[in-house]
Amino acid sequence: MRTLNDYFLTAKVTDISTAGSSFVAVPDGGKIIKILTSIKNAITTADAAITFEIGGTAVTGAAITVTQSGSAAGDVDSSEPTAANSVEEGDAIEIISDGGSSTACEMIVTFVIRR
Repeated sequence: MRTLNDYFLTAKVTDISTAGSSFVAVPDGGKIIKILTSIKNAITTADAAITFEIGGTAVTGAAITVTQSGSAAGDVDSSEPTAANSVEEGDAIEIISDGGSSTACEMIVTFVIRR
């Protein structure tokens, strides 16, 4: 159940099949309590590993694997970070893809942040 203290940030990763980073700015402090991802189409060859960092520090328990086998548009994956998940106003959350998959694929990431 969501509380009035939760807010949501959404970011787009242009292609999870290309290794690299995307960033989303944080408008208010809190803790990331859940991360959800959704892909635009199927990926091929291998899984895509997605990790998250705040200020160069990995968010503990946040990693998401987008599974190649059976992947399809609209697939949702999620994680619930357990530590190193505090954000402050003006921080940036980094979304990192290892580029392990092939086939260009856009991904939308939603962060649930609790104040």
